[in-house]
Amino acid sequence: MHRTIALVDDDRNILTSVSMTLEAEGYQVRTYSDGEEAFRGISQQPVDLAILDIKMPRMDGMELLQNLRKSSRVPVIFLTSKDDEVDEVLGLRMGADDYIKKPFSQRLLIERIRTLLRRADALDDPDHVRGEATLVRGELVLDPERHQCTWKGTAVQLTVTEFLLLRALAQYPGHVKSRDQLMDAAYGDSIYVDDRTIDSHIKRLRKKFRDTDGEFSEIETLYGVGYRYNDS
Repeated sequence: MHRTIALVDDDRNILTSVSMTLEAEGYQVRTYSDGEEAFRGISQQPVDLAILDIKMPRMDGMELLQNLRKSSRVPVIFLTSKDDEVDEVLGLRMGADDYIKKPFSQRLLIERIRTLLRRADALDDPDHVRGEATLVRGELVLDPERHQCTWKGTAVQLTVTEFLLLRALAQYPGHVKSRDQLMDAAYGDSIYVDDRTIDSHIKRLRKKFRDTDGEFSEIETLYGVGYRYNDS
């Protein structure tokens, strides 16, 4: 079955060139030139993955992502300009799964897409995760088969990346995970992301849990080393 990708950018050249590349790889592509149009289209016909430009008219990529995350955990890749470092961090904190700087290699984009779709499939396919027991660490419950996370009985909505990072930390409470180890857990060894990407995902995780419980402090930073989960 063909996977469907939403490509959202106000640059017609990018819409044309990237959609041609993706279609050549066997993907179905729906293109949108602004966020409002994309939100309507994706809401009516869900997609398997979305690629969003940050700076767009009518509704920018940030607002579009925020609206999508109210009802969907579809994997999202941001396209950012080389000077948009603040936007990258904000986007990741809001729930994007990855970002690529313009100008970018279309081959790299395809690899990122494949990685995100594989991870989403792994969490959505009961046959793939069968045998992975529900992980319970004190008040934290992670159910890989249903992609569900609860804290003190309250559901916490996580993206694929956030779920995998939290699971990697919570599997071995008290053990320090380096950023490289967390990269491998979330992205596999075929994709490189910088340390700031991992840090942004961790900040996003903490915020989601603190929105549920203002005293949440289980994810600890060891500066210069990495992160650990303390099961208090």
